[in-house]
Amino acid sequence: MLKIGVVGAGKMGCGIAHVSSLAEYNVLLFDVSETQLKNGLAKIRKNLQRQVVKNVMTDAALEAAVGRIETTIDLHDFSDCDVIIEAVPEIEDLKLELFRQLDAIAAPETILTSNTSSISITRLAAVTRRPDQVVGMHFMNPVPRMQVVEVIRSLTTSDRVFAATVELAKSLGKEVAVAQDYPGFIVNRILIPMLNEAMFALFEGVGSVEDIDKALTLGAGQPMGPLTLADFIGLDTVLAIMNVLQGGYGDPKYRPCPLLITMVAAGRLGQKSGQGFYSYN
Repeated sequence: MLKIGVVGAGKMGCGIAHVSSLAEYNVLLFDVSETQLKNGLAKIRKNLQRQVVKNVMTDAALEAAVGRIETTIDLHDFSDCDVIIEAVPEIEDLKLELFRQLDAIAAPETILTSNTSSISITRLAAVTRRPDQVVGMHFMNPVPRMQVVEVIRSLTTSDRVFAATVELAKSLGKEVAVAQDYPGFIVNRILIPMLNEAMFALFEGVGSVEDIDKALTLGAGQPMGPLTLADFIGLDTVLAIMNVLQGGYGDPKYRPCPLLITMVAAGRLGQKSGQGFYSYN
């Protein structure tokens, strides 16, 4: 049975561990904090319990799924994983250093994947001794509910690794959208500038937070207003992606809204901090 290593027990990492365990893969979940791992497992159990309540799965199936997830605070435990999925914050230097470490630890045949939402897979691959075995696997948030995974092939990803990653995504019950290795890939190249433009509309006084969200949900059929969605994603993540887009394309249309920059500097990051465009006390 394939063993999947997941680096990072935040929202995305726990979601990836969740769907991997449901697909009956053995999962090793890493974080630097035992507390974060404990909290992450509790969230996975809580989300699975919702499926039990809806009679989608049994209590026995829940316990089996949770039982397939092991945790660790030692990256060296990833030495026997077949696939490792990185799901740490969207900070390029952090990801580059992590890929150097994973390359030294993982078995020679292990595939290294990144859940990055915007950073170049080719650059991540270049710091390893296995650039042909590095690929992007961008899950959407929340992972258990969202049905698509972007699979991003770098300039060096082999045909074998690309095909294996596509099959892995499908085995997790996901549809695959193949994206080329350009900043933002498909989803975030389109989505994040839209959120940024909603912030400009607020910044320039075009409408209030509530009216901007109402206009897009009721007028454009979006399930969630852009400012609500920005809070959900995390304003620091939105800013990080905008910076990647601006740096990668050099086009002024990707400049981050000054209001976004100011809010991140003030620590108003959205749901994760309790305050963004809305209050989450």
